[in-house]
Amino acid sequence: MRFAVRAKAALALAALFTAAGLPAAQAAYPDKPIHLIVSFPPGSGTDTTARYAAKKLEEKFKTTVVVENRTGANSFIAAKYVASAAPDGYTILLASNSPVATNVAMFNSLPYDPVKDLDPVARLARGAMALAVSAGSSYKTVGELVQQMRAQPGKLNYGAGSASYQIATELFLNMAGVKANHVPYKGAAPAITDLAGNQVDFVIADYGAVQPLAQGGKVRVLAVTGDKRLASEPKAPTLHESGYPDYFMVNWTAAFAPAKTPKDVIKTLADAPLEIYATPESAKFVAQTNWEVYTGGPEVLRKFQLDEIERWSKAAQRAGVPKE
Repeated sequence: MRFAVRAKAALALAALFTAAGLPAAQAAYPDKPIHLIVSFPPGSGTDTTARYAAKKLEEKFKTTVVVENRTGANSFIAAKYVASAAPDGYTILLASNSPVATNVAMFNSLPYDPVKDLDPVARLARGAMALAVSAGSSYKTVGELVQQMRAQPGKLNYGAGSASYQIATELFLNMAGVKANHVPYKGAAPAITDLAGNQVDFVIADYGAVQPLAQGGKVRVLAVTGDKRLASEPKAPTLHESGYPDYFMVNWTAAFAPAKTPKDVIKTLADAPLEIYATPESAKFVAQTNWEVYTGGPEVLRKFQLDEIERWSKAAQRAGVPKE
């Protein structure tokens, strides 16, 4: 009898707490599928990073991790989707620099605020871009490409799969003192495919996206945008070596959550990739994509993001890229 009374009392007390709006015990995070949102199509460097991260996070968290490609509109669609998602740690933006830094330099207004609407989780990796032409192109060097643009101003077309690629290309054109026509794409992969098909004359895009067609003999890499040559493309000089010593532009990837995501969830999310990317296996994977591990926690990522917003904005101004 006493047990029954106590049980009824416990149930009544639980109901009282619920009615009062007091928090109930929650399951440990994560206890359901996590969605990694990517703003570029499959085949892009960001997508490759996301799929590797998803596999490793599944192993660590023992839950499903799904990669969703929400492409288009200069990464607005993906970034806004995550910014508007529930701040519970189950919808994460696996971002390149475009949606969380470069877009600030390119657009007067955004449908999301990359600083106020997104909480930093972890920085992951970075890598050089490649200046490439089709394999059948007559241009064998950066100098030959620039010479042609000087001889016929405004005749050549370049493809750009994001705001970052557009600024990177326009900065190069500005330094070379030449002009070319911008052809926008929804990602690096379709731009490079059209390059191989001679639909555009050249591209600057993430080397990881260029590499398959370069190794397949469909496109030719004239130079890379980092500060050193790439092991898998040793014959391609840097733009430094090609006569542009002040040129340095790289892509990077990082994870962001909706603003107001609980700090303990952010910590769990941040600790996982920092641990994963510290392994020799991850270092090998990143090296195979010609990127390098470039990790950092939430505080490091926030400072880095703000610095990158300033850097890309200055690059856009120097290149004369007007805000839209």
